[in-house]
Amino acid sequence: MTVSGIISALIVGLIIGLLGRLVVPGKQRIPIWLTIVVGFIAAMIGTFIANAMGVGDTRGIDWIELIIQVAVAAAGVSLVAGLYGRKHVH
Repeated sequence: MTVSGIISALIVGLIIGLLGRLVVPGKQRIPIWLTIVVGFIAAMIGTFIANAMGVGDTRGIDWIELIIQVAVAAAGVSLVAGLYGRKHVH
């Protein structure tokens, strides 16, 4: 994997993670690095699901794939925020 590939993966992870955080109601007390990790994993899982459904590669913007990725990110953010919050109670 090249440096540009890593940077692209981090940017996609950040965007998908932030969109996932926007969908989840309330405040999520997780750091930005964890949001990126959740977003990156959600993007990979969402792409796998979209490809399995046959909607991973369409003309133009792959809206269905993006919606699946954001939904997976929202579930991931919700799960991680709950687990992270329990470990880091102030």
